[in-house]
This record gives sequence, structure tokens and C-alpha cells, in this order.
Amino acid sequence: MSAPELPDSVLDAVPVLPVVVIDRVADAVPLARALVAGGLPAIELTLRTPVALEAMAAIAAEVPEILLGAGTVTTPAEAEASVAAGARFLVSPGCTPTLLAGMQATGVPFLPGTSTVSEVMAVLEAGLTEMKFFPAEAAGGAPYLTSVGGPLPQARFCPTGGITPASAPTYLGLANVGCVGGSWITPGDAVATGDWERISKLAAEAAALG
Repeated sequence: MSAPELPDSVLDAVPVLPVVVIDRVADAVPLARALVAGGLPAIELTLRTPVALEAMAAIAAEVPEILLGAGTVTTPAEAEASVAAGARFLVSPGCTPTLLAGMQATGVPFLPGTSTVSEVMAVLEAGLTEMKFFPAEAAGGAPYLTSVGGPLPQARFCPTGGITPASAPTYLGLANVGCVGGSWITPGDAVATGDWERISKLAAEAAALG
């Protein structure tokens, strides 16, 4: 099966973007397949473990039908390495001019991280309108994004951080939110025990939010 076509916007690919931490390369492919089986064919695999890039390469090779992204990108070198491993989009927790330039240089879509109005304005000044809002709940949540939408309606977000199945619909109901990032879809105990059926069920429930 070939890789899926990128949508016009990463924010429009799925209503909930699974934010995933993988500790064992062997878990990467079955986890990705479980997400696809649940109707959520996208993944933000975070660069938080030593095996992340290897896991990314395995998914890119064996589960091409999933839209593979790299998360927790904090340096231009990580951005370049992620794309080399097969990532088709990038997500960063925050953004500096150096990181912004590095992600732009890869040529793939990316969501730079923001959490203040000034940071949102800096990303907009760079010619980008789509970004991550992190850490969403700690930074003010849905009320904050509603307020940002007044003066900066052109900015669209993927809020991530502390979002739950209960709060996700509130975020998704906002005009300036395209999708939310969710770590609840791939709980650590389910990954550790290989409970891929549970992950598929959680993915299906998340997909139904859109």
C-alpha cells in the first residue's frame, strides 16, 4: 500500500493526532497498524527515546499507509534526521528562529510550537499560519485559544498537552483549531503489553470525534 497523500493541511488529516512515545522498536509497527485499523491513520512519534528514529524508519518501511510525523523536534539536526528516517511532517514543542529555519529547510510541512501571543505573532511573521499550541491545558486551554482567535484569526492550531477524550470536543469546536494532539490513544500500559486491540478501540473512539 502506498503512502497517503498529504492533505492540504496537517491539521485536517485527522481530528486527533496520536502523540506517541516508543521505547522498543518492536512495538512501532504493530502500534502503527493498530492506529490504522482503528481509523486513525496518522502518528506523531516523539523524539523522546533513543530508539525513536529507528522506530520511525520501521513504520515508514512497513506501514506506508499511515501519515508519519516526528514530534518533539527541538533542533535542525533532529528535523533533518527525522525526514531522513521517513517523517512526512514535523512538530516542535516550541520555536526559535534557528529551529524554524531548520524545519523550513527540510521541505516538509511542520507545526512550530507556540504558547504565547507573541510567539504566535512571530510564527505568523515568518509566513506560517498553522502551529502547535503547547502545553495546551497548562497554557490556558480552550478559553485562551478563543481569546487568541479575536486579534489573530488567521492562526490555526493543534493544541497538545493535557487534553483528554472529555475535553477534546471543546477544543475541536473552536474555529481556530484543526485537530488536537492526544497521548491517551496509546497508553503506556497498552503498548508495554502489546494490547493493540485496545489501542485500535481508542483510535476508533478518537476518530469519531471529528
